Amino acid sequence: QVQLVESGGGSVQAGGSLRLSCTASTMYRRCMGWFRQSPGKERERVAAIDTDSTTIYADSVKGRFTISKDNAKNILYLQMNNLKPEDTAMYYCAATLQRPAGSVALFHQGQYNYWGQGTQVTVSS
Repeated sequence: QVQLVESGGGSVQAGGSLRLSCTASTMYRRCMGWFRQSPGKERERVAAIDTDSTTIYADSVKGRFTISKDNAKNILYLQMNNLKPEDTAMYYCAATLQRPAGSVALFHQGQYNYWGQGTQVTVSS
């Protein structure tokens, strides 16, 4: 079982920055991802990182968001810069079962077995 706790959300104006953190009970050999959901919309992918630190990003956040992790501390980060009102959503951290690098479709939500409770990000114009 993996416990995930997100933090760092808040309210910012457009153009501002936030850094989300996800503290995990373990990230050992697990792919990690950030997903988000706005009211009335389906949960969507944001960014993910493989066990070998390969990263992928949704087109909507490329160049603005950076996913990273500290394996020693079991913390996943999402640095969000140049935020836009359309980034407003509940942001969720997720983890897969233990998997070898390259074996997981990182943006396939069904690959993630563990989810946090989410942290709200609100961007005003």
